[in-house]
Amino acid sequence: MNISVLGAGNGGTAVAAELSLQGHEVTLIKTSNAMHDQNFNFLLEHSGVVNLIEKEKTVTARIKHITRDLSHLSESEVVIVYIQTNYHEDLIKRIKRYLRDGQILLLNPGYLSTAYVLKHCSDIDLTICEAQSSFLDCRISEPGTIRIGFRNVRNPLGIYPVSRIKESQEILNKLGFPFVYLPSVIEAALHNPNLIVHTIGAIMSIPRIEKTKGDYCMYHEVFTPSVWRILEVLDSEKMDVMDKLGCKRVSYVEACKYRNTLDDSRDAKEVFFWYANMPTRAKGPVAVDSRYISEDVPQGLVLLETLGLKLNVETPICTALINIASASLGRNLRLEGRTVERLGEDMLERILQDKEECSELEFKENMLRL
Repeated sequence: MNISVLGAGNGGTAVAAELSLQGHEVTLIKTSNAMHDQNFNFLLEHSGVVNLIEKEKTVTARIKHITRDLSHLSESEVVIVYIQTNYHEDLIKRIKRYLRDGQILLLNPGYLSTAYVLKHCSDIDLTICEAQSSFLDCRISEPGTIRIGFRNVRNPLGIYPVSRIKESQEILNKLGFPFVYLPSVIEAALHNPNLIVHTIGAIMSIPRIEKTKGDYCMYHEVFTPSVWRILEVLDSEKMDVMDKLGCKRVSYVEACKYRNTLDDSRDAKEVFFWYANMPTRAKGPVAVDSRYISEDVPQGLVLLETLGLKLNVETPICTALINIASASLGRNLRLEGRTVERLGEDMLERILQDKEECSELEFKENMLRL
């Protein structure tokens, strides 16, 4: 297939390389000058050649097109957005002129950016897909070289409209990643693991980040018993919100286990610590004002808080974490965050209505089978 990947950072470059190895014609598009310019310029100069290192084995891929030209999107069957969610709305407005009916727009991850697509691209017949999290953990170790530390054994996706799950599967499964499909994009958005693990992990280790200048590993050091209790309370608040939205209550560790292992007999908490303590885990975060806080607090926790306010669900730990993070950075992260108003209340209603209609249809189909 012809596929465009927007975002030439760690994940975007790695996924573009993997899709190229699958035989797809891939265009990797740099959307800004904020980060990873050195890697992008290397790819331009070396005809898109990328070395992927995994378990000490190196595979070389060549991404066919390396560019900053957004017009390539119009040629693609699948468009994958692989940039920080802070910039999703602005990017969606920029790319609208190049999107066309029948395309799949995959947001990786989404944090409910489906609402932004509906808000700005309602006149285009798109299938919108949100991923819970990146398909693989990786880092650019040097320009043109990416080290892959871990890849999910399942990648949960939400589809809007839900009625297109089956037809979308035929296309998405050609990408070569082990996808599973959720009841709606809402589950994908709120089960983004970074909403829980990045925010608590980074906020609770602010002194460690500053003292070591990032020479530590959050996943290895932060989740002590006391911090774990905070995580569980935040997770409970998230499940309370999801409950009100008509979603199944699934804990953070159960969602983590589902993504990270095929052995359903393993204890979910044990799976998290197995995953967190992998020796391939990268150091960091290296600064307090990193995406662990500056993305996942305003885009994740503010989203959770605003949904809680709308649904009359109390989220005191979520609110406290937003306040602490805002104080530590010296700015109000709610002003940067995604709220019900910013996403568009009518857009959220459309997403919820789509979920409810498809749930009723599925119920009727099951009754007919019985």
